Amino acid sequence: MSLDVPADLLARAEAGPVDDAAFVDCVRASLPYAWEVISGVATSVDATGFADNEIPPPSETERGQLLRALASDSIRGGLERHFGVKLAFQNCHRVAAFTPAAVDSDRYRAFISPRGQLLNQSPELRDC
Repeated sequence: MSLDVPADLLARAEAGPVDDAAFVDCVRASLPYAWEVISGVATSVDATGFADNEIPPPSETERGQLLRALASDSIRGGLERHFGVKLAFQNCHRVAAFTPAAVDSDRYRAFISPRGQLLNQSPELRDC
């Protein structure tokens, strides 16, 4: 399961749309490691509009949280809107945040390119 949805939030979702604040709070509570990594990069964006995390998760549980957060369009989109950044993802742990202005940069294009993915490989990450 990706999220631990409180009964009141589930009831609100069954009745209609749910606001981003409630959704993001559910993500924060359900995926604490993913929240820590993503909020860390999002709040560390430098003057070039970029920050990233290259530290692998301490266990498969944490890796799973990060994968669930970034593989879900709704979770990823909610986090991007909340932090005002564009998230990019490589391997099973390398998360980057770019300001909206930096999305049209050489650094962003290099990070999300097939070349960038290939250059970020190592035998240790083969099964991540």
